Amino acid sequence: MCGEKIDASQALQIKLVEEIVNSGEALTAATNLANQVAHQSPSSVTACKALIQNNRQHFISHGLVKERELFIQLFDTEDQREGVNAFLEKRSPQWKNR
Repeated sequence: MCGEKIDASQALQIKLVEEIVNSGEALTAATNLANQVAHQSPSSVTACKALIQNNRQHFISHGLVKERELFIQLFDTEDQREGVNAFLEKRSPQWKNR
């Protein structure tokens, strides 16, 4: 915040980053994360991206309100029902982005 440099462990401690990987493993870690995201509901990923962009421009209080609004919208989608059913039936979900 004041222009000082911090190392990776300090960034993790203050929750600036979520994970530290060894040198040379960043691309693999990023690809693994991207693959995990790719298997999620497209509508929920879109909502998460919108919240991230929103939080760059607004205070956290606004972001929490927006998060609640999007959660309520997502809760009434076909993908939400598909996700629950797939979990209960122990199968991979078939997302429809609706």
